[in-house]
Amino acid sequence: MKFTEGYWLRSERAQISYVSQGFDVETSAQGMRIIAPERPIRSRADMLDLTVLLMDFIAVGPDDIEVVITHHEGYDSAEPRFPLNFRPVKPEITVTDEEAVMTAGRLTVRVDRATGSYRFEAGGRPLTGAGFRNTGYVRWDKLPSSMRPGYNYFKADYEPYVFAELSLKPGETVYGLGERFTPFVKNGQTVDLWNEDGGTASDVSYKNIPFYMTSENYGVFIDHSAHVSLEVGSEKVEYVNFTVPGEQLRYHLLYGETPAEIMENYTALTGRPALPPAWSFGLWLSTSFKPDYDEKTTGRLIDGMQERGIPFKVFHFDCFWMRGLHWCDFVWDESFGNVKAMLKRYHKKGLKICCWINPYVAQNTEMFDEGMIHGYFLQRADGRGVKQVDNWQPGLAVVDFTNPDACLWYADKLKKLLSLGVDCLKTDFGERVPTDVVYYDGSDPEAMHNYYTYLYNRLVFETLREEKKEAVLFARSATALCQQFPVHWGGDCFASYASMAESLRGGLSFAMSGFAFWSHDISGFESTATPDLYKRWVQFGLLSTHSRLHGSDTYRVPWVFDEESCEVLRTFSEWKCRLMPYLYRMAVIAHEKGTPMLRPMAFEFPGDPACRYLDMQYMLGESLLVAPIFNDEGRVSFYLPQGRWKNLLDDEILEGGRFYERTYDYFHLPLFVRGGSILAIGACDSQPDYDYAQGMTLHCFLPEDGQEMTCEIPDTDGKTVFTVKARVKDGALYLISSDPGEGRQVVIHELDGTERRGRLSSKKLRIPLKSAAE
Repeated sequence: MKFTEGYWLRSERAQISYVSQGFDVETSAQGMRIIAPERPIRSRADMLDLTVLLMDFIAVGPDDIEVVITHHEGYDSAEPRFPLNFRPVKPEITVTDEEAVMTAGRLTVRVDRATGSYRFEAGGRPLTGAGFRNTGYVRWDKLPSSMRPGYNYFKADYEPYVFAELSLKPGETVYGLGERFTPFVKNGQTVDLWNEDGGTASDVSYKNIPFYMTSENYGVFIDHSAHVSLEVGSEKVEYVNFTVPGEQLRYHLLYGETPAEIMENYTALTGRPALPPAWSFGLWLSTSFKPDYDEKTTGRLIDGMQERGIPFKVFHFDCFWMRGLHWCDFVWDESFGNVKAMLKRYHKKGLKICCWINPYVAQNTEMFDEGMIHGYFLQRADGRGVKQVDNWQPGLAVVDFTNPDACLWYADKLKKLLSLGVDCLKTDFGERVPTDVVYYDGSDPEAMHNYYTYLYNRLVFETLREEKKEAVLFARSATALCQQFPVHWGGDCFASYASMAESLRGGLSFAMSGFAFWSHDISGFESTATPDLYKRWVQFGLLSTHSRLHGSDTYRVPWVFDEESCEVLRTFSEWKCRLMPYLYRMAVIAHEKGTPMLRPMAFEFPGDPACRYLDMQYMLGESLLVAPIFNDEGRVSFYLPQGRWKNLLDDEILEGGRFYERTYDYFHLPLFVRGGSILAIGACDSQPDYDYAQGMTLHCFLPEDGQEMTCEIPDTDGKTVFTVKARVKDGALYLISSDPGEGRQVVIHELDGTERRGRLSSKKLRIPLKSAAE
């Protein structure tokens, strides 16, 4: 939030008290408190009539220091608090007349007592800090002073805010803050963290996350569920400013030597993502939103895919599985007949079933009457009953998930739906939450606006896990901690290359915000793609963590576009199934450490300056580089980091450390394997959930002397069932496996383009390398 007009002047509406001194220091077992007045105290007279901020630095975890800046301690914000996982450590604290120093793990904060400024450092290297006029309390006039006479602190005719500004070094880049479709690097942007239903083509977001990380080895989590406003190198170009309403600001400074380590610390604090079931990584097919569909139609769509041999795993019923004007009352439209028998037939075809839901209930339904009678909906602020609007559905009401009885009621509706044979749920909406309402638990409705989606998705996810013993969502809205409830998709994109690119930007930004799994509507939600765009987006979609065909007005089955679309979809769906031994291992790592599967180049190669701004390519796990094609000419420019890389689809070998331009047909794109990788290719190309270790082939790519490689294969529960380690030494590849099985095949992709094959018939195997022999 901007309080200044240029560098020198303040807004006429802002009365700002800046931290100007570290007058006193109080220590405790977990940290230290700095008594920070708005002007230096040099005598007793200076102690009168002044604003004092309390700055607490608390060691809440290894390499995690929480900063709490408080004005009035007695203020009740009624803000819901994120349930965090603190891992307290005993800090080292040293206080002198000049400074107060606290260390937690490898992270140190130094407070200059003369000025109240502070800086964070690790290993003696400065990370960031707050200096002159970078920390303060603001009394923001509700009206400009020119519009009314006088100003009186005691009449509370101002809105309170607390802000902090952390410094940026020259060249430092900032990432994250949710699924944002604006430029990937956030420097120069004003970002308001306020969930909105705005599509993928604007600066608003469905998924606002108060976390960012920078290229200087630290991340910042702003621990507020309410509206947070950031000026990222914008109001003051040398700083990131973040502001919250009220009398207290809380944030965490998290250190890590790599982005992966920062993310591990962040998700240790806010929760790891659950491991999605293996079947969820297969292709999802939707009815789409508005086309006419009934039981006959859905059967025809399913049969059309299977008759063409196109692997897909999940069939999704969008909104009109219910009667129009009745959403969301969980009553099937009568055109689907015997729903339980229908879903049983689809299960026999090897499919899982998904249904669309949202947390709103239209009036003129039995469910609305129940909720109104029992007080399960958000209430009007004027006390005149249920808050209702006509946006989306007539007279809809919003379920109040702060009411425990409302949660039980809503969960019971879900359980009845699941008992029919539904396996997972698309949790749509959750952003359109009014603020002129009263919550059951008394929460501030402004603060609840973003937090609502956490309560909504948590309840649905936990109900699924309770009933099905496994859970996966297809969620649109999110706030911090929602990474625990995968999967999320990018919302309403348009059928254009520009929208395809902005969707990827959103996904990369989302990955930098702590979310490991992400999807998007293949070929766009709004409008209908050309056959060319459909095929290019299919490549991108099947090389994302989760893959769904879904649209607004028309079906997204490939034969609607052309016959070649069927071939392209089949090819890449089969590839994804075969890659599942590798992909599911990456999913397990995401579950255990928080490392995203879809990784921005800046995340995976933080030491390569060329990667910092790349937002049209990504790493899918640790070994696969993907560069989707965003034009109808098949042209693509992409960058390969240092090392050697081999295209998995056409066997081209390229030297890294430079950009390339290529042109590809619809069956190829830049899908490069990192040299020095072992990639396990599965034996099944028809479904994503199978015995990954059975019949797989181990591919060792571009081995060079001195390299060491490890490959772990999980089962569909995520448990490691096979491990192989490789070392290149003296012109040979040495492999040691945990279990040779029946003799697993090994393929060596050598530097000269040739291949050598062997069979892992014992736990140890030596394969001479041709390149070394020559």
